[in-house]
Amino acid sequence: MLDVTRLQVLVAVARHGSVTAAARALHYAQPSVSHHLARLEAETGSRLVQRAGRGIRLTDAGRLLADRAEEILGRLAAAESELAAHTGLRSGRVRLAAFPSALGTFVPRAAASFAAAHPAVDLSFTEAAPAEAIRLLRAGEVEVALHFGHPGDAGDLTGLRHKTLMTEATHLVTPADWPGDELADHAGRRWIGGCERCRGQLLRDCAAAGFVPDIRFTTDDYVAVQSLVAAELGVTTLPALALAAHRNPRVRTVPLPAPGRQVSVAVHGEPPDPPATAALLTHLHAAAAA
Repeated sequence: MLDVTRLQVLVAVARHGSVTAAARALHYAQPSVSHHLARLEAETGSRLVQRAGRGIRLTDAGRLLADRAEEILGRLAAAESELAAHTGLRSGRVRLAAFPSALGTFVPRAAASFAAAHPAVDLSFTEAAPAEAIRLLRAGEVEVALHFGHPGDAGDLTGLRHKTLMTEATHLVTPADWPGDELADHAGRRWIGGCERCRGQLLRDCAAAGFVPDIRFTTDDYVAVQSLVAAELGVTTLPALALAAHRNPRVRTVPLPAPGRQVSVAVHGEPPDPPATAALLTHLHAAAAA
């Protein structure tokens, strides 16, 4: 049977790209990481890593095992959480991965009400873009992941349970004194793109309006985006949560009629959820509705 510690080492090497970085992340000595890799190769009878210059890289077999190991470790973490359910909400922990504008709006409200109701449960957050949040969930590094997707672009949620919390409108964001309430009104101007998913949606929306935007700046920092717009360096679109988290008084916003992005919460495994996870989901739903 494969050793769990050695699987953790392999996943760390795959994630961090070197023995040295994996040792640092695991708080192991570098020779210990090398020893675990050698033992894992002996257990599997497969070459899992090979030298590449001064470092190493995973072989095809190593990559396959690392991918499966990440799922296995995630399931073990989920099992630990489910066993912890026997103690109810008198102890335990629950970890949440969420994107920045959610952390800047309804997540603190949910966290505050959760902490007031369950002070003995350790609640922690990790900021993560949707794809990374889902990866953390699959790997068992968090119990709950908040993510978003545009129509036809929700990402790979295979094997996960997820539920939509809200659909938020998309807004055209321009300098305060620039006229034009439609995307096409700004076809000849410079544009500012957001994260990869949001930029993809911007391109689709502009294509539907009959033009290709001239994207000169790219940042997923919604504060920086609005500062660039306020400085008359371009126009952009932003979701409602980003504007709720921060609103620059020197920009003008107009809601667009196109379907907005859906904000959803995802968990792993079949119901019932561990009590701490179930409680956090309840508070997230209530905060998002509010």
